[in-house]
Amino acid sequence: MTKFTKRFRKAKHFIPKNKFFIAEEKLMSTPETQASRPVVQGKQTMTPSEAFVETMVANGVTEMFGIMGSAFMDAMDIFAPAGIRLIPVVHEQGAAHMADGYARVSGRHGTVIGQNGPGISNCVTGIAAAYWAHSPVVIVTPEAGTTGIGLGGFQECKQLPMFQEFTKYQGHVTHPARMAEYTGRCFDRAMSEMGPTQLNIPRDYFYGEIECEIPEPARLDRGPGGTRTLNEAAELLANAEFPVIVSGGGVVMADGVDACQALAERLGAPVVNSYQHNDSFPASHPLWCGPLGYQGSKAGMKLIAQADVVVALGTRLGPFGTLPQHGLDYWPKDAKIIQIDADHKMLGLVKKIAVGICGDAKEAAEAITQRLAGRELVCDASKERRAEKIASEKAAWERELDEWTHERDPYSLDAIEEAQGETPFSGGEYLHPRQVLRELEKAMPEDVMVSTDIGNINAVAHSYLRFEKPRSFFAPMSFGNCGYALPTIIGAKAAAPHRPAIAYAGDGAWGMSLMETMTAVREGIPVTAVVFHNRQWGAEKKNQVEFYNRRFVAGELDNQSFAEIGRAMGAEGITVGRLEDVGPALKKAVDMQMNEGKTCIIEIMCTRELGDPFRRDALKKPVRLLEKYQDYV
Repeated sequence: MTKFTKRFRKAKHFIPKNKFFIAEEKLMSTPETQASRPVVQGKQTMTPSEAFVETMVANGVTEMFGIMGSAFMDAMDIFAPAGIRLIPVVHEQGAAHMADGYARVSGRHGTVIGQNGPGISNCVTGIAAAYWAHSPVVIVTPEAGTTGIGLGGFQECKQLPMFQEFTKYQGHVTHPARMAEYTGRCFDRAMSEMGPTQLNIPRDYFYGEIECEIPEPARLDRGPGGTRTLNEAAELLANAEFPVIVSGGGVVMADGVDACQALAERLGAPVVNSYQHNDSFPASHPLWCGPLGYQGSKAGMKLIAQADVVVALGTRLGPFGTLPQHGLDYWPKDAKIIQIDADHKMLGLVKKIAVGICGDAKEAAEAITQRLAGRELVCDASKERRAEKIASEKAAWERELDEWTHERDPYSLDAIEEAQGETPFSGGEYLHPRQVLRELEKAMPEDVMVSTDIGNINAVAHSYLRFEKPRSFFAPMSFGNCGYALPTIIGAKAAAPHRPAIAYAGDGAWGMSLMETMTAVREGIPVTAVVFHNRQWGAEKKNQVEFYNRRFVAGELDNQSFAEIGRAMGAEGITVGRLEDVGPALKKAVDMQMNEGKTCIIEIMCTRELGDPFRRDALKKPVRLLEKYQDYV
């Protein structure tokens, strides 16, 4: 063993390969870990690389995701003694998604880095997804050296314009002496703005000798909002007959679920989750009514349709969370909306509101609850009757889900009939996605974290994914990119090794990130992936069913066994072709994850049936004016 290897292994936070799963939260930024990683104090002489690394230490960075590169190698050389682990990925898009998942679970920064040029351009999609998830991800983008910029050199490109639409702040280091200043500002802005920031560093600026002081992290103390608007909100609620709360992602980010619950209980108000935020209210609570939006809960939709006052708590009320679904145009047209958001630009952006409160979701909910304490509310008189209505709608929806064993549209019925004459290569039979999702729901472990990819079956899963605590559900949000689920859950697992981590993906989306299975295996970050193998690009194919008379172009997939591919990459693989094996397969895979540190790919053979399209308003029936295309209508 060389002296360097000995020194590297003695680094405070070095974890041997494939031992990460037993580390639990040892690398999480806590007062204890930070005390063991002291930051240099006062103005000192150091290199810009040291200033960069020390500023990250001051901000609690213990993990980074990326692929090593010469552009930042001088700084990377001292990551280990600083207590920073660079987790190497297969593709930089995966690194950005991992940083996103890490941030969403931990509530801290996720950090991603790569080689200038192609390594950085590979991250754009992942950062865009993090932007719409409001994740405090810091992307470090080493750039071509200042002496060669503009000469068309190797891996040179303008990296700031790539991310300008998907970052809250872009810091470009203009001089080596300002390295710590810009680094600190990017970390501060990511938290204050709740979104990605970019730290762009010319590669020659890592070298030299500077005098600087490492800035202390600055964190905003967010308040509840203005007194006037809080009073107006309390007054509206005091006179409401049927108030409903929409609990959004801002509730999760503010650690405000308890505050939301207290307000709901004071009002006796049903609580619905905003789109793709199924973890923003405990599913076991009597007032929980499930998610709104695409493939959401009919119970929640029917209840919010009766609202006279809606409290939009920590949500921008995005289009996917308010569009008609299940044949229900459920959004209450005459309800008065109280919208609470930490970003004033979101207030009234999508829906007309009666009161807009720019404030922290948790503190605002607490302030409103305090204002309602001791007051006689109009809705007090109907509390018991509304509780019965909530329970009744929820029970009806659960019965419907139990009986909804397969899709019933003509195309799906044809697909089901065709599947009866086929034999999946695993043996058994092709399974109905809804039955599979119900069995997976029943087999979910406690304290689980689930990520979903984009796609038809993943969307249907929204009806079946229920959580008891926040920071448990991760979806690609409004950017809707494929290849999201696996790398994101790997990042989540890196932040919370003690929690079971499960990814859902269709076979199309799975192909975009399945190579990160090698990252999970190689780096000892075990996760479980459920791949719905239905041999098609389901979401877009559904549009060809609805609008293009089943003229399928490029929608069919002839795939190999994903379980076998997983085994070839060093993971375990299970292929499921019987309904009774779905739950046991998930339990077995999670047991391997938690007790043996093994990643497992569960491949479930599904029929080609498809749920509702994402949105029927996004396409129009085709019109053909040229004679040669007259049949294509």
